[in-house]
Amino acid sequence: MVPAGEVFNFTKVWLSVFISLSYCYAISKITPKGFTRLFCVLPIICLFLFLPLKLFSIHLGGMTAFFLAWLTNFKLLLFAFGKGPLSSSNPPLSLPLFIAMACLPIKIQQNPLSKSRKGHKSPLNYVIKCLLLAALLQVYNYNNYLHPKLILVLYSFHIFFVLELTLAMVQALVRALFDLELEPQFDEPYLATSLQDFWGRRWNLMVTRILRPTVYEPVLYISARAVGRKWAPLPAVFSTFLVSAAMHELIFYYLGRVRATWEITWFFVFHGMCLMAEIALKKVLADQNIMIKSRLTTVLRTMLTVGFVMVTSFWWFFPTLLRCNTDVRAFEEYAAVGAFVKDVGRALTFQPS
Repeated sequence: MVPAGEVFNFTKVWLSVFISLSYCYAISKITPKGFTRLFCVLPIICLFLFLPLKLFSIHLGGMTAFFLAWLTNFKLLLFAFGKGPLSSSNPPLSLPLFIAMACLPIKIQQNPLSKSRKGHKSPLNYVIKCLLLAALLQVYNYNNYLHPKLILVLYSFHIFFVLELTLAMVQALVRALFDLELEPQFDEPYLATSLQDFWGRRWNLMVTRILRPTVYEPVLYISARAVGRKWAPLPAVFSTFLVSAAMHELIFYYLGRVRATWEITWFFVFHGMCLMAEIALKKVLADQNIMIKSRLTTVLRTMLTVGFVMVTSFWWFFPTLLRCNTDVRAFEEYAAVGAFVKDVGRALTFQPS
């Protein structure tokens, strides 16, 4: 359930976020970028690591933790040095847009008039996914008759639908308020043809965009001096996955408040190593002018990629998720929301005699 106290705490947390980001916006006008500004925003970064501890629900608490502890804090680190989406000067960000850009997983489309609409979806796409999510919730009523592995497959789609629909609603709200064209957050990850395609171009693109300037590019610059430009992406990719692993461990702690078992870390370390191997193999094949392309191999690569991600998720990702009773608590929250909607419906249709 999501008790009234949780909603009250949620309101207090986001009021604190609004005040804190207003402070960050103000100091950008009076402090130079660099370590001086970093010193000024460090207390806010620490506060945003603490605030998710005030919430306990899966949906309100989980999304708040993801937005604040990860995305907003990384954006503030870039902002301290005059980089990232919060340092845009063309056009300069207003206070409301600065706050929205800071605490929500959005990014303004650089070429809104471009004819390329890759990744943009029709409303029908989201309607279908809403219906599929509703169908999944009904299927869970028959969990006792389903194989445990099949339930994990359903959970995989459930997580994808919830994330995409939530981020799509955030985008729609910001688009309505500011009349801006925003970049998509997902690009049909179930069509990925490689790990590089899945993690770099299709899955949770906001995380990819924030990890690139904060982790990948600095490590790439250092690695290029050490091992040369050809192989520099390998340590950069692995470092990015290590940071992603650490942040996922933190998010899972917020969700369950249980000691880390490091299975999530192993999941991202393993995928980082596999992606390094994939990139290295592509470079070797490119050097030998070996091209393997056909419609059949594309379908096969998609099946292997998605299957690999799901199987490794069963090994390391879902055990941690289920250990936190995330599924049970999420269903209780769905039931509470459903009961609330029914009560409101009865109140609105009640006709006194």
